[in-house]
Amino acid sequence: MDKKKILRWVLGIVLIAVVVLVVAVCLRGNKLAAAPKTVTNQDSLVVSVIPAVEADWLELPAAVSGENYEVETYYDLSIRNYTHLYDIETYTSLWTAYPLSASYMGSEPRPSKWLYSTSIDEDDQVNLRYHSYNDSYARGHMIPNASRNGNKAMQMQTFFVTNSVPQIQNSFNSGIWSKLEGDLQDIGRNEEIYIVTGVAFNKVGEDKPVAYTTAKDDAKQVPIPNYFYKVVLRIKKTDGRVTSASTIGFWMEHRKYSDSYANYAVSVDQIEQWTGFDFFVNLPDSVEATAEGNSSWTTFQSF
Repeated sequence: MDKKKILRWVLGIVLIAVVVLVVAVCLRGNKLAAAPKTVTNQDSLVVSVIPAVEADWLELPAAVSGENYEVETYYDLSIRNYTHLYDIETYTSLWTAYPLSASYMGSEPRPSKWLYSTSIDEDDQVNLRYHSYNDSYARGHMIPNASRNGNKAMQMQTFFVTNSVPQIQNSFNSGIWSKLEGDLQDIGRNEEIYIVTGVAFNKVGEDKPVAYTTAKDDAKQVPIPNYFYKVVLRIKKTDGRVTSASTIGFWMEHRKYSDSYANYAVSVDQIEQWTGFDFFVNLPDSVEATAEGNSSWTTFQSF
């Protein structure tokens, strides 16, 4: 065989081997290419390691599968506002994820009415535009008004009816829950933090009864969450990379309270076990593993 042909043949084989090796290394290091893990929670969700949105936003939980689930992200022009996982069968945002910093907060007056989401079919929403739920439940914000009142367009998106769940008003929404949200906003005024607010009807493996209510202007049956929770992330960077992080979770039964939210601090790991969701999946694996074990509010505050 001609030496030139042999040389070309050898170089071709080497080139193919290099390409195969590079692809294999990239797939191994890319979180999006990892094999999905399957976790079944109270709603039989199949949870993947892939972020809910194909973006590197640190607030994002992992994706879930199911024909009744819609993941939507809302924007003001190109600036992201929040992302939520909406269940069209229960008319409920199971989680709502968002960044929080001083740039989002201000003094825009509170809107007087609610709106239908522009991203979800109106038939899959509850008419809460002018009145609240029956049975004295408030329209509880998943992402609060005060976390977006520095931008009118973003603030109005927190008044989409899909951002509402039935919530006890006195001694919960206006008390312990509001105090937690306010203290997180205080942290967010000094640095960007990342929050997921969620509801659960049951913990994994649990079988508590679920009560229902209706809106004053709608006959749809809306389940009342048995639990509310928040998971929160703070980070530190070196040369643009996240090198350390701290997280904290808060898990509360849906009832009236007279004490401090600090009494209900738990680790993000624990809330992942109770919900079946995988939070903060865009963190580097080693950072995530260390950060999500913290259950001390004091440690989180001093990070």
